[in-house]
Amino acid sequence: MIYDLEMEAAAVAEAKGQPFSVRFTKRTDAFMEAEAKRQKRSKSSLVEEVAEEGAKGRRFPGIAFRGEWPYREPWIIGAGLDVWELCEILDHYDGSVERITDDYEGVDERACRLALAYRREYPEEIADAIAENNRSAEEWLALYPFIEYAGR
Repeated sequence: MIYDLEMEAAAVAEAKGQPFSVRFTKRTDAFMEAEAKRQKRSKSSLVEEVAEEGAKGRRFPGIAFRGEWPYREPWIIGAGLDVWELCEILDHYDGSVERITDDYEGVDERACRLALAYRREYPEEIADAIAENNRSAEEWLALYPFIEYAGR
């Protein structure tokens, strides 16, 4: 997914809780410091992301996150698909879990239920990723005029 400044602004505008102090072990603090520096962002922003991903992972066991910030995506462990990919497949199959599990190796009923539950909780996140994937060739060429499109 292409990083969208409007998404960042919306995230910043989201109400924040009260600040509190956290003390990490030296090893964790050194990692967070180095990772924040590598990503050229604040340590508090990184800690917030790690906490958010951890919370989502606990709420939806079987989902993990992969990719580099700011392009990290939730994916279904074992299925090898990003959550949005499985949701889009479900849409194309009219929600037929049985047909999907027959056609896609590694995708089972649990993975489908997990993807749908995640989408119910974070519908905009999944809709945005699906829309990004479905940009037309003309849109991609307008964004990146240096690419060569094989379909032309």
